[in-house]
Amino acid sequence: MSFAMDFVFPPAPPCSLAVVGHAQRFPVRRIYCVGRNYAEHAQEMGFSGREAPFFFLKPGDAALSAPVDAAVDMPYPSLTTDLHHEVELVVAIGQGGSHIAVTDALQHVWGYAVGLDMTRRDLQAELKKQGRPWCIAKGFEASAPIGALTPATQAGAVDSANITLQVNGQLRQSGNTRELIWKLAEIVSQLSHAWALQPGDLIMTGTPAGVGAVQRGDLLDAHISGLAPLRVRVV
Repeated sequence: MSFAMDFVFPPAPPCSLAVVGHAQRFPVRRIYCVGRNYAEHAQEMGFSGREAPFFFLKPGDAALSAPVDAAVDMPYPSLTTDLHHEVELVVAIGQGGSHIAVTDALQHVWGYAVGLDMTRRDLQAELKKQGRPWCIAKGFEASAPIGALTPATQAGAVDSANITLQVNGQLRQSGNTRELIWKLAEIVSQLSHAWALQPGDLIMTGTPAGVGAVQRGDLLDAHISGLAPLRVRVV
């Protein structure tokens, strides 16, 4: 005998992302982020070398889905006067698993997208000084604008793709995903040893050098070769 599940109030609809060439959408579960995964960005943040990868999370509903052919509005968050952009390659998991071998890791990937890890940098810097967690600097509403997902079979060479970000037409960040300190398969494998990955999980894989502040009214154009672009207007 089965029973319909009842709730004390209606649950929120799932957060989801647009998919290139499909009417169906990709439901989002969790958002994992890799810290300091490009050498030049690590150096600009005061670190160097191939340190062991470390991860932090954003809530799944922090994802701000951008349409395929238009900009999405991102509200400037409260509690900060120093909101920073970080352009990243996003990996979308379609097949879950734990303790995934590096050689098998990319078989678990459903697709890829361009994303922005938006950061309240002033709050992060102060909390780092105090030795406190900096979730408030990373996990606020709409802190992960993400473009339309491209299925892995259509994405091309994402492991050697140019990645750029322009703000109001001026180039801010430029790199290539071959510069990732920890490669995509290694990231998926490492994460799966700490958490049981599930379909719907997203992984933001790190940002190249050139992070900086944005203001209300700025237009951000993020690109990774072979993927749908991401356009974000800060409002």
